[in-house]
Amino acid sequence: MNIRLYNARILSMRGQEAICCGEVWIRDSKILYAGPEQGRKPEEIILWDREINLHGNLVLPGFKNAHTHSPMSALRSLADDMSLDAWLHEKVFPFESHLTEEDMRWFTKLSILEYLNSGITQIFDMYFALDAVADVCRQYCFPLVMCGAVNDFVQSVSTMEELYHKMNVPGDDLIRYKLGFHAQYTTGDRLLHEIAELARALREPVCMHIAETAAEVEQCRKQYGCSPFAYLNEMGMFEYGGTGFHCVHLSADDIAIMREHGMVAVTNPSSNLKLASGIADVTELMRNGIRVGIGTDGPASNNCLSMFKEMFLTATLGKVVRMDAAALPAGEVIRMATLGGCDAMGSEQNRYCEAGQYADLAVIDLDRPNMHPIHDSNSILSNLVYSAGRDNVMMTIVRGNILYEKGQYYLADSVEEIYDRCNGIARRIAGTGIKKKRI
Repeated sequence: MNIRLYNARILSMRGQEAICCGEVWIRDSKILYAGPEQGRKPEEIILWDREINLHGNLVLPGFKNAHTHSPMSALRSLADDMSLDAWLHEKVFPFESHLTEEDMRWFTKLSILEYLNSGITQIFDMYFALDAVADVCRQYCFPLVMCGAVNDFVQSVSTMEELYHKMNVPGDDLIRYKLGFHAQYTTGDRLLHEIAELARALREPVCMHIAETAAEVEQCRKQYGCSPFAYLNEMGMFEYGGTGFHCVHLSADDIAIMREHGMVAVTNPSSNLKLASGIADVTELMRNGIRVGIGTDGPASNNCLSMFKEMFLTATLGKVVRMDAAALPAGEVIRMATLGGCDAMGSEQNRYCEAGQYADLAVIDLDRPNMHPIHDSNSILSNLVYSAGRDNVMMTIVRGNILYEKGQYYLADSVEEIYDRCNGIARRIAGTGIKKKRI
């Protein structure tokens, strides 16, 4: 579609977080122009499919959910108020053993509804049935970076290598695949060494859950005499970098390893609080030059998929852990939720609201009580982090397509069918007694 957004406030995310007034032109999947109205080329004649007056509302690059498990919306509110170990082994793994790939497709669709009404336009998804997630994202034209979930129970290094070549198709960047494993504590030594060898052979970064809980780190220290970061680094896992999900319990040496290898950290504050895993010191990471993205984690441990909730917690917890109210200002947190996610996923073509980039955009309704008064541009950024919620998302544009607008979804499936299918699957699995152990 050819879409013109005018009378807009534009936050490009290029350089400083300055907001300009103007318009955004979208031709097919890309941004043709973004800037002041007087900057338009007078010779440019375009037949618009839609011209939308935004009445001063805000356009910015869509949020990037840098860590999630989309099919796990199946477990939303099923396994709450439990420690991570009990949560995984007593609830999550047994329930997942009953999910078919078709089930996972429907629960991925349910999660995408939440992504869209939260202004999220790309996800970094880790799951053991990635074909199901990829099928839905391709059907909806929703950008996806997949992360391998290899561990001692599911998948293998050969499967990971096969998916890497199958999913990373030259010229097709809608769906991409990154090497990854679940975590050091669920993946045996031999398998970890094989993953490290593959990463070196392909010259690729590796992604994993790491340093999520104190118990995880202590277990590794007892077994190997060092932290998970040090243990994996010793075998060459990070030679080409990587992304660590959670990164809560880090030593100075761990941070030095991350800095040396140009790694990216993804913080997941809601999940870490709900599972009592701890609070990541994001300020310390950033002071050491570590790039940071923000993720929701999966719907089983959050339980919602709202980037507004994660931005608020990232900012406020960052202040508490440092006992410094000036730590993590709003503009920096917005950069984490947009550019930081791109860093985690290796995405370059949807970082900014500017010509040549993909039209992956969120439109924020500023004409709500929680967004007033508007003192200046800085107050808009503060309101985004400290006051806004998914109700402020009036439109989500993905690859030039309006997939969500004012409460309506424009997808291949109706919302009602998605709800019906997901609830039917949940009832079916509940009827089994959920006794089967992990596959």
